[in-house]
Amino acid sequence: MLDHPIRIKFRGTSVRRREFIAGSCASAAWPLVAHAQQSGRPLIGFLSGRSPIESSSSNAAFKDALNAAGYIDGQNLAIEYRWAEGHPDRLPSLAEDLVRRGVVLVVAVGGTEPARAAAAATSTIPIVFVSAADPVKAGLVSSLNRPGGNVTGVSSIGSALEAKRLGLLHQLVPKPGLIGVILNPEYPAAEVELRGLQEGAAELKQQIQVVNVSKEQELEPAFATLVQSNAVSILVATDVFLLNQRAQVIALAERHAIPTIYGFREFALDGGLISYGPSLPNAYRQAGDYVARILKGDKPADLPILQPTKFELLINLRTAKLLALDVSPNLLAIADEVIE
Repeated sequence: MLDHPIRIKFRGTSVRRREFIAGSCASAAWPLVAHAQQSGRPLIGFLSGRSPIESSSSNAAFKDALNAAGYIDGQNLAIEYRWAEGHPDRLPSLAEDLVRRGVVLVVAVGGTEPARAAAAATSTIPIVFVSAADPVKAGLVSSLNRPGGNVTGVSSIGSALEAKRLGLLHQLVPKPGLIGVILNPEYPAAEVELRGLQEGAAELKQQIQVVNVSKEQELEPAFATLVQSNAVSILVATDVFLLNQRAQVIALAERHAIPTIYGFREFALDGGLISYGPSLPNAYRQAGDYVARILKGDKPADLPILQPTKFELLINLRTAKLLALDVSPNLLAIADEVIE
């Protein structure tokens, strides 16, 4: 059973034209930025490993939190967006550019690498991150309760939920047999994911086979390997790289007609069978609260790393029917969203 069965309603949010412009055009020169900040309109940088379209609902939640605290983008606040579009190698230069533009704070989201890039670019400007990895093990902060530097944020612990996802997958596909795992070994929390999967498999008395994937061209051979091993189902580990490749991942799962579970709700919304993980919009909302507190004078060093308060289970019944899977009433009862 889930520890946090929560009913959540979602609403679609279109990406504002301003966000596309801010992410691609140069901002005002430094004197103008300084003048804007002196006039009570602070400039904050928004650094993401993802794209604005993929992040629209989460970004809307982030802005909602700022608005609730009295900060309105374009009125008494300016936000400069930088999007890596799934290319982590772009993050260091994007972070350095934000620092050069004189931002008073950097929001780093869409994986652990944006936070690392921001931390490498500045040791004085406050940084608020949203990441699924353990920020202590990732080297971002010294402790969860007292980060101690210029970095704080939200750890969504998505990588620590693999054992729970394994249990949900086994509940959905209870027949004995090998469970395949697709995991990115370059992900900062890969060891945590693997350990959780091994512990979960031992508890379920199930065998798992892990196939490492860190490049797009490795996905198809990975699925083929697991199918040849007669895997009865597949777990795709939590990772922004795999999230960015979800169209191909979902297509491969459909081609091989193999039940697959994911860590991000976007997979289920785009045709994947089932997903379970922290609510990203809620995590971004928590980050927005922290940004507002820092703008009002709080120090990142004194703000403890936040943990998620909402978790989402999504089940795509259309995909289940294509796979001839009967989803149990118990599983449907605890789902936060059922796609029919």
